[in-house]
Formats: sequence, structure tokens, C-alpha cells
Amino acid sequence: MFKSSSLKELLAKASPPRSGDFLAGVAAGSEEERVRAQMALADVPLKRFLNEALVPYEEDEVTRLIMDTHDPVAFEPVSGFTVGDFRNWLLSDAATGEAILKLSPGLVPEMTAAASKLMRNQDLIYAASKINAVTRFRNTMGLPGRFACRLQPNHPTDDAKGILASTLDGLSYGCGDAVIGVNPVSASLMNLARVNHILAELIERYSIPTQSCVLTHVTATIELIERGAPVDLCFQSIAGSEKANRGFGVTLSILREAHEATLSLKRGTIGDNVMYFETGQGAALSADAAFGIDQQTVEARSYAVARFFKPFLVNSVVGFIGPEYLYDGKEIARASLEDHFCGKVMGLPMGMDISYTNHTNADQDDIDLLLTALGAAGCSYVMGVPGNDDIMLSYQSTSYHDVAYLRKLLGKRPVPEFEEWLHKMGITDPEGQLLPPGAGRLALEMSVGDYAGV
Repeated sequence: MFKSSSLKELLAKASPPRSGDFLAGVAAGSEEERVRAQMALADVPLKRFLNEALVPYEEDEVTRLIMDTHDPVAFEPVSGFTVGDFRNWLLSDAATGEAILKLSPGLVPEMTAAASKLMRNQDLIYAASKINAVTRFRNTMGLPGRFACRLQPNHPTDDAKGILASTLDGLSYGCGDAVIGVNPVSASLMNLARVNHILAELIERYSIPTQSCVLTHVTATIELIERGAPVDLCFQSIAGSEKANRGFGVTLSILREAHEATLSLKRGTIGDNVMYFETGQGAALSADAAFGIDQQTVEARSYAVARFFKPFLVNSVVGFIGPEYLYDGKEIARASLEDHFCGKVMGLPMGMDISYTNHTNADQDDIDLLLTALGAAGCSYVMGVPGNDDIMLSYQSTSYHDVAYLRKLLGKRPVPEFEEWLHKMGITDPEGQLLPPGAGRLALEMSVGDYAGV
């Protein structure tokens, strides 16, 4: 049935069902067709992915990046594998985390996407749990047994008191070790610089071993750097095709410029991983830039872009675009586990924004189950949003207390440098357990009013 099919068609038809693929007209028409496609995909040699580009090499800089950076020496151990062999190897005892990371430079993202389509959710969880992709800036992300949080103190007017009150709340729950990151309402350079200075001053005043990020467009960050702003991490949303990235207003050359500019500040104390990338299934399709590729595979291609710049953090904002692309909690969970798996197999420090919009057929029970599954899968970090509800972006995500829950449930701890700081500040006891809010030095010393005029 699929003997003469292109890789693009095989990958799409083999994908678990999701609304975005039906919207694009690429999904399997029945469960029987999907299973037949999966069986055919299992027999495809991995080498075929090196000879059949899903978007033509001559027309797409992401394809050129994927092909030009492929490491044939790293690929050699699996060069004789089919997709099915690769899937089975990833689940075997021979595929340790170290072995997978050694193989990563030899993998193109379409290979990882193909393997994921042959896996159950438990397979995605187990394989990803083996891998620890370690990065460093002011602290160390990705170590085994650690679980971090991006503290996300967004405010609908970028009010300094509001941002800092939310930040203090998050710190009291032990959140903020991945990054303290604000999505600003206003993109004016004056406002971006103001928010940047607020976060930088807080980190410096309390010697917090973490990093800040104002999540604005990369070109604005470059200008902030040129004006002397204390930029820690440089953020950008990215996608899996050149056209989709142009829809975000970026090219690889712009990302290179931003990477070099951020590195030049030398603000990291223990490492120089300075980029922060966000992705999400459906982004390419919504920009009419998926080229007939299923949304999970084109999402995986964005991880090749991220990998090239050696980022400190990467996360998929899995349900943020809406039900047109991921209809309900089940589709969001599957997509999240796929993205996390593919990113980690590609060698990335993967976190997840476990999220949904209010018109999606999902609720916080779905989030609880997915958070727990991702914790078992070795997810590096999730978002910490006050009360699960981001009042600026108007979507639902994970909260500060969700992070505390997962650490207690699975025996996970904050990243080492941040854990030491939490104990020093009296936020946790010697065993790492959270103390009641207000018990620590941070709450006693810090007055949000001190920052009101910043």
C-alpha cells in the first residue's frame, strides 16, 4: 500500500491522530491506514533520510543546516538500521543515555520523529528518561535527579511591583532555577530595558544563582545589548522551516548575530550556553510553512536549529496555539511526550510548557497527569505561573505548587547551585523541604516597594 510513498507521506500517515494534521489534509484516513503506514515506516532504512529531504535543500536553509551539520562518524553505529531497528535500540539496555548523546550528532530530526511514531507513550517516557543533556550559565541544568522551573511572573501592564511580587512568591516555592523569564506586554525598547534591569537587580541583590530573560524578539535583544542592557539569555521562538522562521522574523544569520552578541557580554559565571528557544507543534502550519509535512515532524526539525546554537534552555509550548492543532488533553499529552523525546534524543536540554488555551477540550487534571509523566521522563524544567493561570498571555500552565508537588513525589531536587542558595536563604530546611512562606531571610529582607520606582 505504501511501497511507492514518499517519506513525507509515510511520516504523516503514521502519526498518531491530531487535529492539525486533519486540518492540513495529511492525516491517515483510518486506523487501518495509520497502522499500515507505521508498518511500512518501520522498514525504512535510516540512510534514506539522508537522501530524501522533506523540504528541498536548495529552497530551505533549515534543510541545509540539517544536512550540512550531519556527523557521519557519529551516525555509523546505526547506519545499517531501519526505523524499527532504531526504535528497538532506543528502548534496549544498550542505549544508555551516554550512548544516545554520543549518537545525537549523527541523527537528523526526521529520524527521531519517525522512531517516535512507532512508540507508545510509555516508550517515549522510558527512552527520554535515560538522557541527561547538561548545560551551564550561572547554574547547571539537566543533571539526573534534578527538576527545575522557569519562574514566569508575567503582568498585564508590566508593573514592577506585580512582577516582583510574583517572583517573590515563586522563589518561596523554590522556583526560578531554570530562569526568571518575563513575557513583556510592551515591546518598546524603554520598557524592555526597564524589565531587564528589574530582574538583573533582583538577581544581583540577593546573589541568586540563576539567570533572567525578557522574552522579546531577537532583534530587540540585540539592540538592548548594544545599549548596554544586562542581558543574560537571548530568547527566540523558532520553527522547522525557513519560511516558518521568516514568519517569526528570523533567519539563521540573525540568530548567529544574536548568539554572538549575547556571548560577548560574558555574563555567565560557570558556562556560556546563552540561548533560550521556544517551539510548538502547529507553528509551521499556522504560518502556511509546513510544506505538507505532519506537524510533529516539522516541529522536530526546529530542534536542529536549536541544537546548532548550543542553547541553555529549549521548551515546546505544547498546547498554546489552540485546538485547531491539538484538540484535547489526549492530543496535547501525546504531542508533549513526542516533543520531549525528540528534543532529548537530539541532545537538547528539553523542558516543557505544559499548557492549553481556554477554548481547548482540556483541564488541569490533564495537566496534572502530563506533568507527572514528564517528570518520570526526565523533563529538565516546566513553567511556574501563579495559580496555573497566566494573566498576561491568557492561557493555562503549571504553577509554583505543581513544581513543589513533582519534586516531593519523585524525589527530585532543584539544580545544585540554586538548592544551596534556597537553604542559605532559609527557604528550605537542611533536607531540602520547603519551609513556610515568610520564614526565610528573602521574605524578611525583601520589600517589593523598594523596586517601585525602577
